[in-house]
Amino acid sequence: MSDVILRIALPSPLRRLFDYQAPPRMAKQPLAPGMRVRVPFGRREMIGVLVEVTDRTEVPADKLKPASALLDEVSPLPPAFFRLCLWTAQYYQHSLGDTFNWALPNLLRQGEAAQARQERFWHAAPGASLDDPRIARAPRQREALQTLAQHPHGVAHGLLSKLKLNKDSLDLLLAKALVEVEVRRQGPAPRHEHWLAQPELALNPEQQAAFDAVRSGFGAFHAFLLAGVTGSGKTEVYLQLIRETLEAGKQALVLIPEINLGPQTLARFEQRFNARIALLHSAVNDRERLDAWLAARDGEADIIIGTRSALFTPMKNPGLIIIDEEHDGSYKQQEGLRYHARDLAVVRAHQEQVPILLGSATPSLESLHNAHTGRYGLLRMQQRAGGAKQPRLLRLDVRSLPLDSGISGPLQQAIRQTLEAGQQVLVFLNRRGFAPTLLCHDCGWLSGCPRCDARMTVHQRSAMLRCHHCGHEERLPHQCPQCDHVDLRPIGAGTERAEERLKVLFPDFPVLRVDRDSTARKDAMQALFTTIGRGQPSILVGTQMLAKGHHFPRVTLVAVLNADGGLFSGDFRASEHMAQLILQVAGRAGRAEEPGKVIIQTHLAEHPLLVQLTEQGYFAFAEQAMSERRAAGLPPFSHLALLRAEAHKPGQAEGFLDQACSAAEAWLAQYPQPGLELLGPVPAPMERRAGRFRAQLLVQAASRAALHRLLSAWLAQIEQLPSGRQVRWSLDVDPVDLY
Repeated sequence: MSDVILRIALPSPLRRLFDYQAPPRMAKQPLAPGMRVRVPFGRREMIGVLVEVTDRTEVPADKLKPASALLDEVSPLPPAFFRLCLWTAQYYQHSLGDTFNWALPNLLRQGEAAQARQERFWHAAPGASLDDPRIARAPRQREALQTLAQHPHGVAHGLLSKLKLNKDSLDLLLAKALVEVEVRRQGPAPRHEHWLAQPELALNPEQQAAFDAVRSGFGAFHAFLLAGVTGSGKTEVYLQLIRETLEAGKQALVLIPEINLGPQTLARFEQRFNARIALLHSAVNDRERLDAWLAARDGEADIIIGTRSALFTPMKNPGLIIIDEEHDGSYKQQEGLRYHARDLAVVRAHQEQVPILLGSATPSLESLHNAHTGRYGLLRMQQRAGGAKQPRLLRLDVRSLPLDSGISGPLQQAIRQTLEAGQQVLVFLNRRGFAPTLLCHDCGWLSGCPRCDARMTVHQRSAMLRCHHCGHEERLPHQCPQCDHVDLRPIGAGTERAEERLKVLFPDFPVLRVDRDSTARKDAMQALFTTIGRGQPSILVGTQMLAKGHHFPRVTLVAVLNADGGLFSGDFRASEHMAQLILQVAGRAGRAEEPGKVIIQTHLAEHPLLVQLTEQGYFAFAEQAMSERRAAGLPPFSHLALLRAEAHKPGQAEGFLDQACSAAEAWLAQYPQPGLELLGPVPAPMERRAGRFRAQLLVQAASRAALHRLLSAWLAQIEQLPSGRQVRWSLDVDPVDLY
């Protein structure tokens, strides 16, 4: 029996490696970490990643199974990618095998060869003649052979239909040895000698200072926070830094928060650069993702653009990492491997010794804290590029004012004036659907979700009640399910209702709705933005999808219909998110020659947070929020981990967390960690969701080291708890919300 033992990471929630025997034939091959191996696992086979080759194992010889097949001749995973996955699994206390599963393209996880796409090319065989007697009475075959003879380099299989080549005719010619098929690897496009496809814009003094600071850090790890107001020209700084990177023979990775920003960002980069650009996000199909991943790994892509998962794209010659809108919550993965792409990007930049630039008009408090403590260099840009002025922020007190589908009279007047001046209006309302709930006026019944502690939203267009938490749907009832009366009233306003009312109030102007429902169809978002880009007077109604990085030069009025939601939330980050969202959407106003105005409808016009935000700006708000966080011992002045559990029966999740809490307390009694607290267990803010009862236990620590000392020992104990088999549980290190 071979004494070569393969230690393999398998896509399993178990935080351990699995030992397999290398069969004699496999043991003679060169084995290296990162190779993919097919192995038996229970009654099925799985594909794992080789982590270590050893000659020792604690598995009894009669239980040790041989591996089935080695899928790679050399490791497809570069050492830097392998190190990043190891660090990620360790920090987020996650299974290494499952970490590889999240990080690798789907086709590699399924065993596809780690090589670029290959394509078949058809060409006439040497010596093939149109006078061959075998095709004398086959006119289609003669035509096909004649066409191929006109293409001595061959015709790609994907182009057959364009040349009107019939596949059946080609197969018959192939059987007669009159044509041949050659499989070729798609070669990379050559690097351009001249990177710029269009001239660069002149940088103003603030942009130049930011560019020079980052440029001076090339060739080593440096982290910079670019805090530039909306419209200050952060993207131009990115573009010129990328040009410097390309000229140095290096690659650049650019992360964006939303898939909908992908086409817009790609178009801008393609207009500027003669570069090979790879785009990676969830709408890219598996083959395209693998091709882009391999091109980046092999140095055949110059610029890699993508959402959070693109962070795990290897680069042969990394030179620069850029995180646009670094404050955005979508950089945090909320299921499975709960990593934060922004934070991991900093780790990756440090590992690969390249500079990283985090950009935002409203930086997260964590990033501002890192800048204030010297971990990041702080770069400020406080002037809008091109001479555009910052929009004026006005609080509109709507107490005692009648609201028409959430729109007050003074706001209607401001919208009319803007449209009549030939400009565009953006109406922001962060609620999809027609109304947040349906009410029976006779008995008070509310449209609750049968699976969640939440109300179902009225969607008038589809005549449905829909839960935005679990996806449960019901037909809109014609009478009350409780008292059978028919006086059912939609309460509150969502984007559908605002759109419907604005069409009535302003019938002479287009009203365009931008939310998840209206952009669900492929290319719907692009079609909407094309319409907006024409610059005709119109009204845009939408959710936070409109707040992220879009450039609407004709928008001069932004209306925020309901700004009060973040002022009374139980989540300590709610006010920060509210401030970021208001200022991000406000930043869409007045980005060209015309000055912009932002009207914020509120019932709390004198609330200190709103007053400070509108009169003193985001950084004054952030300083106040930081002092409050420091006094309360909350992040970024402490470190959190959240143990969540859910079960089908009430009490089960809390029972499991009680046992987990006891295990942690016992460990802390033996190994005290000053400044570490266990808070809970308590029911989750929404206790029942999707038919499951949820609870959570929060761990708060003054130091990250103390937190991870506990987590490493604690999780090993939690995995052994019998009650853990009756619940679904997960650990979230550095949670961004406590919901």
